[in-house]
Amino acid sequence: MASSTAGQVIKCKAAVAWGAGEPLKIEEVEVAPPQAMEVRIKVHYTALCHTDLYFWEAKGQTPLFPRILGHEAAGVVESVGEGVTDLKEGDSVLPVFTGECGECRHCKSEESNMCDLLRINTDRGVMINDGKSRFSINGKPIYHFLGTSTFSEYTVVHVGCVAKINPEAPLNKVCILSCGVSTGMGATLNVAKPKKDSTVAIFGLGGVGLAAAEGARIAGASRIIGIDLNSDRFEKAKLFGVTEFINPLEHQKPIQQVIAEKTDGGVDYSIECTGNVKAMIQAFESCHDGWGVAVLVGVPHSDAVFATSPVNFLNERTLKGTFFGNYKPRSDLPGLVELYLAKKLELEKFITHEVSFADINKAFDYMIKGESLRCVINMIGN
Repeated sequence: MASSTAGQVIKCKAAVAWGAGEPLKIEEVEVAPPQAMEVRIKVHYTALCHTDLYFWEAKGQTPLFPRILGHEAAGVVESVGEGVTDLKEGDSVLPVFTGECGECRHCKSEESNMCDLLRINTDRGVMINDGKSRFSINGKPIYHFLGTSTFSEYTVVHVGCVAKINPEAPLNKVCILSCGVSTGMGATLNVAKPKKDSTVAIFGLGGVGLAAAEGARIAGASRIIGIDLNSDRFEKAKLFGVTEFINPLEHQKPIQQVIAEKTDGGVDYSIECTGNVKAMIQAFESCHDGWGVAVLVGVPHSDAVFATSPVNFLNERTLKGTFFGNYKPRSDLPGLVELYLAKKLELEKFITHEVSFADINKAFDYMIKGESLRCVINMIGN
């Protein structure tokens, strides 16, 4: 049975970014029905990720405003467009900033999650089906963000960017799986693949770094070394399995040397989660020769250059990169939800704040001040 609003324009509230760094403004927007291979979702909970902050500030990319930000969320399908067969009204879902068409070489590969059709595109502000926005105010289009735009009570997403999940899952918790937690945890579990009782270094103890530490904890690492310039983060990191801490500012020697001395030559695995190219080099050079593996997660400045001696590779260290923790969104995220429901994955400790939709700008304040890991925004008001 189709919903009463299926095929119709829905008027709802959305937090619109009108300009770089301007507080988001709650506006009434019109959300068009989903077109072919699209899904319209009622967003129940959304979280603020640093990527939202980055594009809101518009310091490092082409500004695109007015725009509805948001990409870490959970909700329920309101209606589906033509050709959508594996989702229906009422399904619990996670919208995701990257997709899985199921047909391209990447989707058919067991190694890759970088879909040719639906790979992340930060510049696109419209739907790929027709090059138009599904959001408008008084007939004027409002741009999409990462194909998700979850800072709206309703949003339209390509079906390939929607993961159907267990309806028993609490949406106010699993919403954070659609970006940061999966990115960090997958970098460890899917890419580094640490062995039990191994030693793992985590560079950067923000939300993604702590998720990487959580992955190391789940894998059974015996030592998880957290490296961060902010010593205030160390106590919180213990909840995620971090066993010891290093603040590079407290050492005269290069951090690679400090780690080598503490670990008899280097760590077995290192995960870099800052995006700082200096930290990337440090993470790689902190690995033990013969078997050490470093994984780069953070996104560097476009002009950054990674420089290290080729001898580091010849001495059998391995350097890898990852995108979204190598998870295929539709295939793999339902399994992460099941891990949470089985109490093998803890999500509550990532959520430090919750605010109402009306107070969404507080979430930005918490992040700017460094007070939050994840702030969940309640879009349904109960």
